Amino acid sequence: MKVEQKGHSVIIKDTQDEVVAFLMKVTHEYKTFEKHNIILDVSHCKNISDKDIKSFLPLSKTHKKAKKSFVVVANNIDFNAVPEKLTVVPTLLEAHDIIEMEEIERDLGF
Repeated sequence: MKVEQKGHSVIIKDTQDEVVAFLMKVTHEYKTFEKHNIILDVSHCKNISDKDIKSFLPLSKTHKKAKKSFVVVANNIDFNAVPEKLTVVPTLLEAHDIIEMEEIERDLGF
């Protein structure tokens, strides 16, 4: 797991290609990141499934209740199978764009 901070966001990259272990580590260390917008980068995982992506949903709901953004970066998945409540994008650039838009929405009171 590699952690990088950029502005108000924290980018957490999976370095072991093991989504379940990665989710457990992130959940275990969540208190460290809870004040920031979170980008989980699992784009390097080769065998990621829709079920693996859906496993991030409880953590996403918790984080969004705190009025912070939670974005998963993944590719090689069926984006239509992802629940609407979970934000999943194919690139880090799009993740930053989503966070920027959500920050603006929060500032405007939406």
